Amino acid sequence: MKESSDYIEAVGEIVGALEALGLTPVLIGGMALIILGSRRVTKDFDFLVPAEADKQEALLEIFYKRRFELASKVNKEGEIIRTIDNQKIAAVRLRLDSPSSAYFLNKKTGLRIDLLFDFPLPAREIAGRAKKKKIRSFTFYIASKKDLLRLKEIAYQDRSSPADAQDLEFLKKSIGGVH
Repeated sequence: MKESSDYIEAVGEIVGALEALGLTPVLIGGMALIILGSRRVTKDFDFLVPAEADKQEALLEIFYKRRFELASKVNKEGEIIRTIDNQKIAAVRLRLDSPSSAYFLNKKTGLRIDLLFDFPLPAREIAGRAKKKKIRSFTFYIASKKDLLRLKEIAYQDRSSPADAQDLEFLKKSIGGVH
């Protein structure tokens, strides 16, 4: 599998396409922490986006056009173990399930992009405080440190993982002693 930094172009193209659709994807999770200087290791890019059902088909087209498939099964470690290779079936699945998040995988490259639909916090609220960061020729919106802290606290309450605890420690030090 490639290094995360090798994926910037593919992710940047998807971010641009989502923005053209009227969505402002905000980078959250481990990759956002890496950009802030964390030594964390992560395998995916997590974006918080508004939950707009009328844009789901166009959103799916963005991913399927680039050979990403919607995850249909994830194991208890959070790894994608099955995907939907048909965009129309994926659209039906999203419409019926109305999930709070969707995971996309490009099987050939191993790149995974997770979208969280106004979950666990409203995307527009987080986007309003996000910082723009130019990476190569792409502009990304990175959640503010305080919002990343809020999101990580919610994640830690939900799953209590050691990685979340380390992320919380990093963010608290980065913000300057906020507890």
